[in-house]
Amino acid sequence: MGKALSAVFVKGVKEPGKYYDLHGLGLMVRAGGTKYWFWRGTVRGKRTDLGIGTYPYITLKEAREMAFEYRRTSMLGRDPRAVRASPTFAEAVERVIALNRPAWKTGAGTEKQWRTELATYAVPRLGEKPVGEISMADLMATLTADNLWTTKPKLAGRLLGRIGAVMKWAVAQGHRNDNPAGDALVAALPKRSQRVKHHRALPHTEVAEAVARVQESGAWEGVKLAFEFMVLTATRTGEARLARWDEIDLEARTWTVPASRMKAGKAHRVPLSDRAVKVLREAEDLFGSEGLLFPSRRGKVLNQTTIYTMLRRLGIPSTAHGFRASFRTWCGDSAQPRELAEAALAHVVPNRVEAAYARGTMFERRRRVMQDWAAYLVG
Repeated sequence: MGKALSAVFVKGVKEPGKYYDLHGLGLMVRAGGTKYWFWRGTVRGKRTDLGIGTYPYITLKEAREMAFEYRRTSMLGRDPRAVRASPTFAEAVERVIALNRPAWKTGAGTEKQWRTELATYAVPRLGEKPVGEISMADLMATLTADNLWTTKPKLAGRLLGRIGAVMKWAVAQGHRNDNPAGDALVAALPKRSQRVKHHRALPHTEVAEAVARVQESGAWEGVKLAFEFMVLTATRTGEARLARWDEIDLEARTWTVPASRMKAGKAHRVPLSDRAVKVLREAEDLFGSEGLLFPSRRGKVLNQTTIYTMLRRLGIPSTAHGFRASFRTWCGDSAQPRELAEAALAHVVPNRVEAAYARGTMFERRRRVMQDWAAYLVG
């Protein structure tokens, strides 16, 4: 029986190597810092190594209990791999969703998209299979069914990433020793064209008419105001749908979008034009000055597809995101400086010198750009 490890040692050890505990339990520390539990013992006369899981997802206490069961089972002449039956793929999906739920943005619809796409394209083929038995061939068959990989590349890419997350979870929990959704699978999948599909957008000369058509429609007032505010500020739908009054400073005429809602993960200050402030005043009169700026009929966050559905119903040939492209084109056609246009769209500036400048005197210059954009739309 080896010398017992301690929780303090397991947490702090960084030197690559194998460290042994009781009942055949071992801890492998890899060069990159990853720590992986394994069990070494004799199963029916043959030396066997079995994975238990990754630290810290599996604690020392949990790993030791599993190793004890493995040793006891092997001494009874049975295969210890039967001690921990792998959950099915469908069960593993639920556990991965529960694990990730706290980190997903509220109102972004991430969980719904995970469930819908996995239930449609993966669970019918993989759902009843234990995660420990899913092979690369199973995943290839799933991703190439009905030419999904080549005809719907964006969807297939998301699906691969989500299946991969489930497989990584299975590795971390000791249900398998490899991730069949890795680079080898991608290399084996059919090649596909690299065409970039852009969001449909209106010419900037038609944006004012689109805004007017929305204002005159019978859509819910919260949706109409959210749409116009989104267009005036050149922001994304999620940033506008989830906007709250505590992000607004009407005296400074500024909207600060928190980092948690920004694609680049950094807070974004938006200068508010006269028309944008007027939209906020209208929203305040209708819905009050607390909580969401533009709530749904039930006082909740607007659904992520609401604005796009409204545009389609009104025959406006643009996605909600496409109005950012319309703004960017207007900036070019009206000779607005490129750095101001990129900053207004909260695009990451790759040049360090330019980025430093952007943090300095640019905000007030952006205010003039947004005022000109609003005047262009109103005019």
